[in-house]
Amino acid sequence: MAAGGLAVFPADTVYGLACDPANRFAVERLSLLKRRPPEKPSAVMFCQPELALGALPELGRRTRAALERLLPGPVTVLLRNPAERFPLACGADRQTLGLRVPRVELLAGVRWPVLQSSANRAGAPDPARLGDVPPLIRAAADLLIDGGELPGTPSTVVDLRDYEDRGEWSVVRHGAIGDAELAASLA
Repeated sequence: MAAGGLAVFPADTVYGLACDPANRFAVERLSLLKRRPPEKPSAVMFCQPELALGALPELGRRTRAALERLLPGPVTVLLRNPAERFPLACGADRQTLGLRVPRVELLAGVRWPVLQSSANRAGAPDPARLGDVPPLIRAAADLLIDGGELPGTPSTVVDLRDYEDRGEWSVVRHGAIGDAELAASLA
């Protein structure tokens, strides 16, 4: 990964494609393989919630508490990013950061962040099995991790950018976590 490599990995939802979020070559490679515009944002993934929270010291108390209730799990959160952390992952809007912390025992020892996206072509079905990952993506990846069959429903994307100040949140993409569970976690 540190040398610009790409990895296909099992998340707690679907198979993902990951790279070093600070390596421009790797990020461009990931975008090309997915056939998606490089200015479209991706999430930064940590394998441990405490590492994610430690990497974002500017998070407010209310948002931090919400993340502690939501993560790890099948959710991607959109956060304000005033420090413009992980700029290559943010695409055109460096003031917003997507954050993901999946619940995957196999990856629990990973201690560095990765830029991640689903391991499919942009707009194509999300892969629930390693064999569902397009052959070109599998061939181009430097590491393939087979985690068996996954649930196949992508993470729910929740916008928490106005949560700290106003307690407001919204679902950007429905997925593995339902509205009732989110409401209970964010009440």
